[in-house]
Amino acid sequence: MLTLDKVYHASFQLKDVIRRTDMIMAPKINPDCEVHLKTENLQVTGSFKVRGAAYKISQLSEEEKKKGVIACSAGNHAQGVALAATKNGIKSLICLPDGAPISKVEATRKYGADICLVEGVYDDAYNRALQLKEEKGYTFIHPFNDEDVIAGQGTIGLEILEQLPDVDVVIVPVGGGGLISGVAFAIKALKPNVKVYGVQAAGAPSMERSIADGKIETLAEVSTIADGIAVKEPGDITFDMCQKYVDGIVTVSEDEIAAAILALIEQQKLIAEGAGAVSVAAAMFNKVDLKGKKVCCLVSGGNIDVTILSRVIKRGLLKSGRTFSMTIELLDKPGQLKGVSETIAEQGGNIISVHHERASEGSDINGCYLRLVLETRNFEHIEAIKNALVARGYLIKSY
Repeated sequence: MLTLDKVYHASFQLKDVIRRTDMIMAPKINPDCEVHLKTENLQVTGSFKVRGAAYKISQLSEEEKKKGVIACSAGNHAQGVALAATKNGIKSLICLPDGAPISKVEATRKYGADICLVEGVYDDAYNRALQLKEEKGYTFIHPFNDEDVIAGQGTIGLEILEQLPDVDVVIVPVGGGGLISGVAFAIKALKPNVKVYGVQAAGAPSMERSIADGKIETLAEVSTIADGIAVKEPGDITFDMCQKYVDGIVTVSEDEIAAAILALIEQQKLIAEGAGAVSVAAAMFNKVDLKGKKVCCLVSGGNIDVTILSRVIKRGLLKSGRTFSMTIELLDKPGQLKGVSETIAEQGGNIISVHHERASEGSDINGCYLRLVLETRNFEHIEAIKNALVARGYLIKSY
């Protein structure tokens, strides 16, 4: 049975292992409320996961430690277990899905763990880890469905209340539910009036669907850039705790996650992975009623692969109105391109890509198409450019 004493004990045990991460203001995330960020993306190993993993390992018996530990992970729990095990002189084997970002796989290896890549997603890695546990006698360190792990994650709740004592709302990423279970338990035990909301990717809404249905649901598949929370089925412990302590769970789209990652880079100079940014996406896009509230968004991790980051930035620019594509139908005669570019320049737009092609079947025989990609300030700026082009007689075919 999880108790507040256990969470405080975890906080004491972890004081020489983890970093007490900063709480910083983020005034531009949502102008209707006061947003603060709990920066667990700046934690040792780049994620909150080291808290639960290190506390769990600290509570193992000498016999369990001698057997070595095994874990399954999409990447962040893997690094936490590897670091904690190596610090304690314990052998560790980590099962990771073969689609885990290369940066997370290599970081786990560097922390001293042996790696077993498993075809599929997190749940496939979990099944393989259980199989190896039985075969080899390892001690299994569950990434979320374990009271010691949940107690370790709950230390974030204690820190949030110390750093932001008058907080009204705490928004937490949710995968299997270990993080939000610990945070919500600690916060509700100390300040029951504080609202705690969970956020999942729309492509992996296992806890959201389970809570809505009142029973644990297993998704047929998951698909999201937020690989750290791509979990098909929540745990029974975490499901019960979410039912009891969490005020609601919402979902965010891939484009919303991308926009949140971009906002954190530009506005806060912070790198967050998809799973870490979902809390910020929920605040940015008003998934929860936050008007006039003091809000803490828990940025749970920053271990994003740079190749994914480049694609996410591109998506984020589109979602936030920073880039814009359109096709204009023109008459194929001199001066048309000059007129379009002048109009866009007058409105302060910047053309970054031009593709000109003569008209295809079904269009005017004297016509041509101009496909443009523009850098813009926001959606209002895009509308101003479109209106200016239309006012000068240009026909916008698509955008």
